[in-house]
Amino acid sequence: MLLRRLSFLLPLLAALVLSRAVYGAGEPLEPEKAFRMSASVVAPGSVQVVFEIEPGYYLYRDKFRFEAPPPAQIGSADIPRGEKKHDVNFGEVETHRGRLVIALPVQGGGKDQFDLTVVSQGCADLGVCYPPTPQTVRLDLSRISPPPPAAASGDESGRIAGLLKNTGLWGVLAFFFTAGLLLAFTPCMFPMIPILSSIIVGHGHAITRARALVLSGAYVFGMAVTYALAGVAAGLSGTLLAGALQNAWVLGSFAAIFVLLSFAMFGFYDLQLPGALQSRMADSANARGGSLAGVLVMGVLSALIVGPCVAAPLAGALLYIAQTGNAVQGGLALFVMALGMGLPLVAVGLASRTLLPKSGPWMEAVKKSFGVLLLAVALWMVAPLLPAQILMFAWAVLFIVPAIYLHALDPLPAHAGGWHKFWKGVGVIALLAGASLLVGALAGSRDPLQPLGVLRGVAAAGAEQPAALAPQPGVKFERVASVEELEQRLASTDRPVMLDFYADWCVSCKEMERFTFADPKVAGRMANMLVLQADVTANNAQDRALLRRFALFGPPGIVFFDRGGREIGDLRVVGFQDAAQFSAVLDRALAS
Repeated sequence: MLLRRLSFLLPLLAALVLSRAVYGAGEPLEPEKAFRMSASVVAPGSVQVVFEIEPGYYLYRDKFRFEAPPPAQIGSADIPRGEKKHDVNFGEVETHRGRLVIALPVQGGGKDQFDLTVVSQGCADLGVCYPPTPQTVRLDLSRISPPPPAAASGDESGRIAGLLKNTGLWGVLAFFFTAGLLLAFTPCMFPMIPILSSIIVGHGHAITRARALVLSGAYVFGMAVTYALAGVAAGLSGTLLAGALQNAWVLGSFAAIFVLLSFAMFGFYDLQLPGALQSRMADSANARGGSLAGVLVMGVLSALIVGPCVAAPLAGALLYIAQTGNAVQGGLALFVMALGMGLPLVAVGLASRTLLPKSGPWMEAVKKSFGVLLLAVALWMVAPLLPAQILMFAWAVLFIVPAIYLHALDPLPAHAGGWHKFWKGVGVIALLAGASLLVGALAGSRDPLQPLGVLRGVAAAGAEQPAALAPQPGVKFERVASVEELEQRLASTDRPVMLDFYADWCVSCKEMERFTFADPKVAGRMANMLVLQADVTANNAQDRALLRRFALFGPPGIVFFDRGGREIGDLRVVGFQDAAQFSAVLDRALAS
């Protein structure tokens, strides 16, 4: 029944998307339609001019003029850098495609209302070039409206938003499904593997392959619907719901659920409904696959709480929804992306059923193993809430106790078999890992992945900071907590500036700190810049204002500014980048 419903869902959503008017290429458009201009007052003395440039057309960066009748006065426009192009008429030029946002200082000279005329010039890829084209809009300086979310067309999320605008439906679906498959192998998705596997294993041999497929499908379907709906809400509101859920109460409650589930795996008790209700529901449960609704709900909660990672495909879809208000196509793209992310999880669910041993001691050992994995997921979830030393102690206990149960400290029997030796070896490794965490914590280390680094002279993170926020060697972050503070720092330096958005619960942020920022070549380049960091863990009003200022929906996100304090739009980084990729970005920022 569930799979049948799923088979109808995608064609229905596709029909809704295809009902949109489709732009068709033919004769060149009139310049006013090829380069649609709008303007609004976004702050006292500040006007935002926006050009929506149709696919196959571009504007010259150096051909803009801005005019207003006296006594209004217009300052110097802040036009983002464009894409370099060799033009047969003008030589080396910079051009803009997609969406262009220009900041324009304006003073009314005592008048609130006046006409602003913007002159632009562009061409079509067909080979047709337009003469300078004026467009006029009526401004009222007394009416201030917040700027719509925008991202530079040159960054990755901006390009993906452009893909949604300019590509056919099936191309969009194929791209986002493939992106989802790639995201499935990122650390954000890893905690979902033991969650789904433990659900399958918890049913024991009563579960068939078909039922394992249905349960896995329900889990992934719940996750996919949640990604789509939460993504649409985020795109329209400018705030990720998942980020708002990253607080002590929500994380602690969800972690407690996993602790209870793990104890059930250990056999301390059975989680089941009261006997009277159980017998009343037995026939229905057997006919419909048992805990289907519960598994679907677990998929919903996992999507919201366990994996709130922001990557370029997700950011691009959210940006498209925010810019166009087209929740149908943006939501469908997110739904298909989540299905791609969930496809490996379905394979894991089937494998969990196929690889189950026969009933007996082995089956009990498998259930206890998944109990340990559920405890690990619970600890991973509350890690941002715990001091580094407490976290290392907790991980040490989680390694040492199972190691003892695996007979790591017991001598091998004289005629021990291969499996006996294998599991003892696993126990010994776990015991050594736990012991190193314990020793490292006592020695002052704050790094669970390098617990003994402090003993060999590697600097441990400062005790007064959480481990994730500790400065890496050669990199010194300065904190900014508000848009106003950021503007002050930009105005007070003549160096290129890097602004890093960080949160304790952001897995990719910690990857960037460990594997990218700590790289000596990266650190050397960053030493030549002013490196700022906005910690948006609290998700308060100031944090949300900072994110909205750059049309970001959550961390990780890195924004660069030139020596004049202007954003270098095509250098934004959303999601994880390794040291080699990020070094190339830094080189371009330093050359600006």
